[in-house]
Amino acid sequence: MVSGHLRKENLDETWEVLDKFQCPDVRSFTKMIVGRVRTGRLDDALKLFYEMPVRDAICWNTMIKGCLDCVDLTTAEEHFHEMPEPSVVSWTTMIDGFFQFGQVEQAEVFFKQMPIRDLAAWNAMIHGYCENARMDDAVKLFEQMPSRNVISWTSMIGGLDQNGKSEEALNVFERMLKSGVVPNPSTLTCALSACANALSFPLGVQVHGHVLKSGFSLSVYVCASLITFYANCKRIEKATQVFYEAVHRNVVICTALLTGYGLNGRHEDGLKVFSDMMRTSVLPNQSSFEVHASAIKLQLGSDVFVGNSLVVMNSKCGAVDDAVVVFKRLREKNIVTWNAIICGCAQHGQGMWAMELFSQMIRRLVQPDEITLTGLLSSCSHSMMLQKGRCLFRYFSENTSIELKHEHYACMVDVLGRCGKLEEAEDFVRNMPLKTNSIVWLALLSSCRMHSNLDLAERAANYILDLEPHCSAAYVLLSNFNASANRWGDVSRLRVTMRDKGIVKQPGRSWVTIKGQKHLFLSGDKSHPLSENIYWKLDWLNMKLKELGYLPDKRFSLHDVEDEQKEESLFYHSERLAVAFALITTVEGSTITVMKNLRICGDCHSAIKLIAKIVDREIVVRDSSRFHQFRSGICSCGDYW
Repeated sequence: MVSGHLRKENLDETWEVLDKFQCPDVRSFTKMIVGRVRTGRLDDALKLFYEMPVRDAICWNTMIKGCLDCVDLTTAEEHFHEMPEPSVVSWTTMIDGFFQFGQVEQAEVFFKQMPIRDLAAWNAMIHGYCENARMDDAVKLFEQMPSRNVISWTSMIGGLDQNGKSEEALNVFERMLKSGVVPNPSTLTCALSACANALSFPLGVQVHGHVLKSGFSLSVYVCASLITFYANCKRIEKATQVFYEAVHRNVVICTALLTGYGLNGRHEDGLKVFSDMMRTSVLPNQSSFEVHASAIKLQLGSDVFVGNSLVVMNSKCGAVDDAVVVFKRLREKNIVTWNAIICGCAQHGQGMWAMELFSQMIRRLVQPDEITLTGLLSSCSHSMMLQKGRCLFRYFSENTSIELKHEHYACMVDVLGRCGKLEEAEDFVRNMPLKTNSIVWLALLSSCRMHSNLDLAERAANYILDLEPHCSAAYVLLSNFNASANRWGDVSRLRVTMRDKGIVKQPGRSWVTIKGQKHLFLSGDKSHPLSENIYWKLDWLNMKLKELGYLPDKRFSLHDVEDEQKEESLFYHSERLAVAFALITTVEGSTITVMKNLRICGDCHSAIKLIAKIVDREIVVRDSSRFHQFRSGICSCGDYW
């Protein structure tokens, strides 16, 4: 009865039962101490301990452990020294406690003073060293151990992996298997984590086979580690398969798949997993929060991992101001935090913010990495900061150990190209130390259309198609360029070539999400149930646009038709259909957010600026390049994107 009440934390009922004992024994008192400690009532537990007529070793050890659980190392140590004959368990409990409070040297003193050391004591030292990042000491002690069990090996594998030595962790795992020690679920979890971090796909597959043979696939943590392993190795479909084959799905397994989808760019799938978690009452933990309101409601917003997710989420949802607020409130910031806010500012054209944040980052001695450089160069590209871009690229290439990759050269080409330095951009590409690839030439081709340099565009396109004959982006960009120049014969030839090679142009589509439902639009689409209302709203907007002096830019109509038909096709581009739908289905004065899979049409950009002024609403459009925030006839990009 005492045990039952304690499990339910019914302490009053427990006392009633104990009162009926004429002479409560040590075991009953010890259970009561455990119950009080479990509810954080250390003072009551100590009072009960001192009232005990007789105390055995188990009771002493329970009280010492209780003090440590209630974060009172001083009282725990006092009781240890008061104990008549500390057992090996007492010594080991104190060693664990010292490590728990970061007092590594004191733990070492106790370990050396132990009259008898059993395997549990050695394991406690190994585990403590690993938890406090003292890996050299852990390895040295591990090699000195007179004997080892599965706990010893698992502590070593997990410790090495958690401290950035995943390759060494896998070597220890292989040594363990050769020694004949059978791994348990915890061992396999650590091994799979090391495989994921070291991207050791072949060994991870072997471990998966061992999991299946040993029947450990029912373990939640093994299952979650398998998902993480496959996701890290870019086998996201296999990770998804493991998830759906799992017998039990809790927050750990759901979070593993959620993180995996994010790592592989499958953000909509990730949000679906998050929604399923909430619908099935699987409450997210600090690692799985992707929804700002939920994070704030459950008071996890100050955690660095949650904070990083919130910065990224707000940035990707067009709320860069909110992302900055979250960033500033975070007490702890790591390189991921800084990169998230710098890249977020870059995507929103806030180049000066990004540069100021980078200066703060350097002042706080946070070392930038390759992602930092990508974000900074992107900021320069979207904010027309040519000199700043040149200086940053030169600084990172000459004064840091960061290995520059094709993405960085492509970003620099974009900086030069957008600023009209096309010849310099071409020389930069031809003289880069890395072998050029299609990404770099595509950056140049895109800039050529912006500045109407058809000759260079054709050269860039030829280089791209030599490297990647079926690159649809090169054909589409060149075709659109020719269409805007009314070179319809060249457009026709390119389209025939695309058809013969089986290259399909990705159709432009835009969408808005209203009350959790996604509404998708294609240009000229009339399949939506509210199409009649949408087109009526667009006709009204077009009338208002003309009153403000708007003239359609026919260069953005990519069909060889009469001018009147060109104008009509521009009026019904997918992004305008999405805006019109949002205007008739949302509360007046609220912000409208539209997503588009391709770069926003230049004519639509001009029109939506004026539409935002006409309806007195903020309209946010996220295209494939960046966010555009339209307010009162002005766009945040400054008409430069």
